[in-house]
Amino acid sequence: MPEKTAKRKVHLQSSPQALDESRQWLLSKLKEYKYCEDDVFAVHLALEEAFFNAVKHGNKMNYDNEINVDFTVAPDKVEIIMTDSGEGFNPDSIPDCRVGENLYKTDGRGIFLIRCYMDVVEFNEKGNSIHMIRHHRKPTNSAESKSAID
Repeated sequence: MPEKTAKRKVHLQSSPQALDESRQWLLSKLKEYKYCEDDVFAVHLALEEAFFNAVKHGNKMNYDNEINVDFTVAPDKVEIIMTDSGEGFNPDSIPDCRVGENLYKTDGRGIFLIRCYMDVVEFNEKGNSIHMIRHHRKPTNSAESKSAID
């Protein structure tokens, strides 16, 4: 496993397809650093949810706006900071998607999922930047010790 930290900073168009190359880079680094399947799934899901929220809600599907993403992959953790060009929001104002009529709504689950799968989830004061960390887990059994992306 590499001892060095891998970093990448990108400025992406506010389009769902714009994430493809950076996603592949991140997944290849997770493989290189021997992250387990659970870690890979968690980081991949959180990245997708955060990016699509930035495109749809932050930048309001305006392809002229950018989304800035900083990736850091280290032997002990993955860190992602994503900032959109939008006005921001109050993350505490998002209703719990597990309660009442929210249970049947098709939206409002992205932030919930990110919080479930990442170890640290923080927003800047404006609410247009998310900081996510997932710590590298040790596999719990021999079947999980295999890299997730072989």
